[in-house]
Amino acid sequence: MKTERRKSFIKKAAAFALLLIMAINVFASDVEEKESGKKVKVDQEKMEWFADAKLGIFIHYGIYAVYGISESWSFYNNEISYDDYMKQLDGFTASKYDPQQWAKLFKEAGARYAVLTSKHHDGVALWDTKQSDLSVVKKTPAKRDLISPYAKALRDHDLKVGIYFSHLDWSHPSYASVHNGPNRASNNTNPFDYPQTDEADLERWEDFLKFHRAQLKEVDELIRPDLWWFDGDWSRTAEQWRMSEVREMLLSSNPKTILNSRMSGYGDYATPEQGVPIHGPEGPWELCMTINDSWGYQVDDNNQKSVNYIIRTFSDCISMGGNLLLDVGPKEDGTITHEQTEVLKQLGRWTKKHEEAIYGSVRGLPFGHFYGPTTLSKDKKTLYCFFLDIPKDDVVIKGIKNKVKQIRLVGTDKTLSFERNGGAAWHGIPGVLQVELKPEMLDKNVTVIAIDLDSALDLYRGHGGAIEAN
Repeated sequence: MKTERRKSFIKKAAAFALLLIMAINVFASDVEEKESGKKVKVDQEKMEWFADAKLGIFIHYGIYAVYGISESWSFYNNEISYDDYMKQLDGFTASKYDPQQWAKLFKEAGARYAVLTSKHHDGVALWDTKQSDLSVVKKTPAKRDLISPYAKALRDHDLKVGIYFSHLDWSHPSYASVHNGPNRASNNTNPFDYPQTDEADLERWEDFLKFHRAQLKEVDELIRPDLWWFDGDWSRTAEQWRMSEVREMLLSSNPKTILNSRMSGYGDYATPEQGVPIHGPEGPWELCMTINDSWGYQVDDNNQKSVNYIIRTFSDCISMGGNLLLDVGPKEDGTITHEQTEVLKQLGRWTKKHEEAIYGSVRGLPFGHFYGPTTLSKDKKTLYCFFLDIPKDDVVIKGIKNKVKQIRLVGTDKTLSFERNGGAAWHGIPGVLQVELKPEMLDKNVTVIAIDLDSALDLYRGHGGAIEAN
């Protein structure tokens, strides 16, 4: 009996100690946030390549491509049993996996970086992890690390290397050990996510955190990502994840790496998903969006977005200072479908023609000056206007006070006729700029003109008024 009581006492003492550690972390985090006003200070210098890049390619590649079903969520939502989902391990061959070909295609599309799913929520690692047996190296016919050749191929083609990594892991035996926060919420009942009792097991949670950190270190040491694209932070609080420690660990090893926002407040940039924001977030940001309706390869999903729609969306993103991370879902053998390949190639035709208006640009005009997306050169001496539709008459840009040197049709050697209409220069109210854009000049997708100014853009933002003298 004494031995049993001693064991019980030791277990309770250990649990109390873990609770105390978590409480200290919460307190420290609160103090840090109150003193600084925000959790992290973004290094703008390291973000420069990201802000200039504009276009990235997202790659959801994993065993879910064998059946062509939803990645991870299919078993989480009881569309398929966990055991049947994992039977896909036996069919994952990566037999035609050619990351050099991927990189060549991404480069042709105009991308400057890519992001590959190293591990989705199902816990299946695409590298030879030493922390568990659940990897494509140990459990599938592929029998090899897939992220190292991916990183090499991207760098061979001068593309930045991004890695997707799921914080949560629905296959790890110690993951579903605590609730989201100190108390169990009524909707937190999924057995893959949370314990099925009101009591949390903090020892098991600490075991999972050790596993989580160890896998991050493996990937970091293996390929030194330029960018980490995290996911799954929503399932626990920042304090439970101890996200400040994760950020510090990754940056101490690789100070120039970039972390996306799914770090519970400890990331470097915002990641809206699927829907274009009406107003771009402050600071650097990136819209992630699928070419069809699915992230990974799904055999029944043929709802491909048109190239024109994707270019319009891309134009919207860069006009608001953001990037587009466009997703492809390779088949289990590693090939990208013909439909998605064609979309990337046609996108590449447009990006190559209009590259001066895209890469290295900054946010364009505020709403109301031009009815379409716009970007500016970094020195703000060239304004780029994107025409999404066929103009019915001269096109109009309002509020430019600068002298216009010339207006060019981007991607050609043509200059365009223009004139000023109205305005009251003596009141500082510029005339409306009217530009002649003939139908035969239009690009088959989105047309771009460049307005070269004599100095940095100076906009009229007033309300107008009565002209009391001439």
